[in-house]
Amino acid sequence: MNTEATAASAEQLRARMVEKVRGDGFATNPRVERALRQMPRHEFVPEADLQTAYHPFEAVITHRFADGTSLSCASAPFVVAMMLDQLDVHPGHRVLEIGAGTGYNAALLAELTGDSRLVTTIDADPEVTEQARRNLNAAGYGHTHVVTGDGTHGVPENGPYDRIIATVSPWDIPPSWWQQLAPAGRMVLPLRWRGQTRAVALAERGGKLVSDGVELCGFVPMTGDTEGERTAPITDDGTVNLHWDRDQPIDPAKLRGVLDTLHTSRWSGHMMVANEPFDGIWLRLTAEDNRTCRINAHPNVPRELVTPLAPMRSPALADGESLAYVTQHRHRTEEGPRWELGAIGHGPNAAALADRLVEVIEHWAHAREQRPTIIAYPADAASTEHDYGATIEKRHSRLAVTYTPEPDQPAKNHQRF
Repeated sequence: MNTEATAASAEQLRARMVEKVRGDGFATNPRVERALRQMPRHEFVPEADLQTAYHPFEAVITHRFADGTSLSCASAPFVVAMMLDQLDVHPGHRVLEIGAGTGYNAALLAELTGDSRLVTTIDADPEVTEQARRNLNAAGYGHTHVVTGDGTHGVPENGPYDRIIATVSPWDIPPSWWQQLAPAGRMVLPLRWRGQTRAVALAERGGKLVSDGVELCGFVPMTGDTEGERTAPITDDGTVNLHWDRDQPIDPAKLRGVLDTLHTSRWSGHMMVANEPFDGIWLRLTAEDNRTCRINAHPNVPRELVTPLAPMRSPALADGESLAYVTQHRHRTEEGPRWELGAIGHGPNAAALADRLVEVIEHWAHAREQRPTIIAYPADAASTEHDYGATIEKRHSRLAVTYTPEPDQPAKNHQRF
């Protein structure tokens, strides 16, 4: 192999990767852009070809569980850039990374902080940390601290940290992360609540964490005693599942077979074009209704049984023996095909739940780009300070998810039961 030609090809592909990532609105921080342009990503995923290593929108899977699901990967470059933008690392910052992956992200963090000795990365899997250590040594970041252990405990001996970032998806914020974050520090966490995952940028403000960025993402779930998501089938063959949180009074036994009952449909009148994102509906639902959960239908499930907006991941409301989920209906128009958003409900409370989903679709449609503020409090905090929105109780923390009301919308608590 001509190594000189390969190096030139890698450099060209890396430059193209960065341009595409920037074209989608990421790597807006010049220091993040510079680090991405300089870092030889392909050396951290040697099993991948150059085209795969530098694909701007695809992750590279490096480890799998026995069932074939992803255990560890090099995240897609646009996600890496997005979260590093959110993290806002400055020279001299001490950084903790939860989830070592290939070591690529830790190397980028070392570039951003200016000293690899200030970066600590931890992972529970010794094979993952061994690979990260090997890659970091080879790339010239041998002073980075690579620790094998439970990431929920952090690494107190190297703290406190100005920045904490997780590259696995926690359901909760462990107490150790609060304790090891320096005053006025920042965390960027791909947090899960109500069945969806968001990269949330959180700034420490007097004992609480306040978001200034909330972006859609997907990561391997972080396991351990901080886990609080529940999953159960609602069909006898297990092809349709419900996902909800431990603080929600959902009994899956009451919903078993609910999809076999007569359904009620409601339509919103709001249209989407092909591939238009709808995740904002889900996010707004989490702030407006604490019954929000996720329905997951196997792609081979007959459409006569269930037709969620996205079969594997769609927002739903569950209440007692009733369930409603967001769906869509195709229309032919002069401008081309359009998809109308709506809801399908089953069970004794089907109509009310479907109407509720359509109401939230209406709220979303009038402010599609609006994002909420997430405020995280320790679970033992005496009170929260928001007047409207939802409070989500986790084991070690409490999340307040709030939207600024529209001018014609009073500031009130939108939860309805």
